[in-house]
Amino acid sequence: MLSVASRRVGASRWARLAGIALFVALTALTARITIPLPFTPVPITLQVMAVLLAGLVLGPKGGAVSQLAYLAAIAAGLPLDARALGPVALAGPTAGYLLAFVPGAFVTGWLAEKLSATRASRFLATLAGVAVIYAGGLAWLSPTVGGLRAAWMLGAAPFILVDLGKALVAAAVAESGRLLLS
Repeated sequence: MLSVASRRVGASRWARLAGIALFVALTALTARITIPLPFTPVPITLQVMAVLLAGLVLGPKGGAVSQLAYLAAIAAGLPLDARALGPVALAGPTAGYLLAFVPGAFVTGWLAEKLSATRASRFLATLAGVAVIYAGGLAWLSPTVGGLRAAWMLGAAPFILVDLGKALVAAAVAESGRLLLS
């Protein structure tokens, strides 16, 4: 017979795995909410919000693992990216953003754990996560569009206000997400 403590460990392990699976699905679903912009290869999606929430709700490791699992599903052939390209997306102009989801979720979760448990500190953590995603995306996009300045104009500047809004929403609802998964 299992002790109460070992049942809790097993239950918490299952809850952690369920949370990771939930954020893989949420990231895939938010990829489908896409607004293509005619002047850039980078569309507006809600994925950044899902990535930030993964870090805030699951913590740095769980958030990063959820995004790594999302990328693994794409690499395995599932068309879960914004344009439903599957593995081709991991070599396209937005691959840097996708690959930066892993460290973006980690940094967001890590900072949220290190800072005080307020919405303002969660918002600061999400801003850092957005910066990490932008850094990865711009580094990858830059050679394909003619340099860092062009990458900034096509892959960051048009998205700043939208991503600030996503960061605010993620910071505001993260605590409810943590309660749901606990």
